[in-house]
Parts: sequence; C-alpha cells; structure tokens
Amino acid sequence: MATWQCVKSCGACCFLAPDERPDLESYLDADQLALYLSMVGEDGWCIHYSGGDRLCTIYPDRPSFCRVTFSTFETMFGVEADELDDFAIDCCQEHIADIYGEDSPEMARFNGAVGVGE
Repeated sequence: MATWQCVKSCGACCFLAPDERPDLESYLDADQLALYLSMVGEDGWCIHYSGGDRLCTIYPDRPSFCRVTFSTFETMFGVEADELDDFAIDCCQEHIADIYGEDSPEMARFNGAVGVGE
C-alpha cells in the first residue's frame, strides 16, 4: 500500500496560481482564501517558496491549508481517514505532472518515496 509523504526539493504544491486552482472558494473559508491569495507572487509561486533550493521558508509555521493532515483534508475536501494517502498522492502527482511533467525526475522520486508502482 502506498503511503503519502512530502518529498524534499519538490515544491510543486507551492505553485499557487489561482487560475490553476479554480475551486479555491469551495474548500477555503474567506480568511483562508485571503491569506492564500496574499501568498501568491507575481510569477504564481508562493512568496515563501525558495526556488533555488525548492524549500518553504516558513515550513514550521505554514498555514493549515499547506499541511497534509487528516483534519485539514477532512475539512477542506471531505476525505475520510482511510482515503487520505491515496487522495494526497493523487494531488501531488497532479501538481508534479503540471509543473515538472509526468516523466520527470521529480515524479519518479515522489513515486519511489511513496511506494507507487512497487
């Protein structure tokens, strides 16, 4: 069974361009949406994302919507506990494919780390 985990030096989820996520209002409340939009830089990347090393500069203090936890995903998407790994893996794969490509080294690293295709 595949188990979700964050893979360092990826950062695909840090591309926050609202046009890439048209349903933001369906899973973020008004305050979260305002915070989210305030984090989007001119290039669409999070203003707290360090592109050089592909790391979040506020990782320990990042907003709840940036965290992959059961409570966050249950609140935002209605995900059940036993669905979290598969749902989070699908989300990451979608973002990685959009940013780096389906056949990218980033995708291969992620799939290997979470145990997809084993």
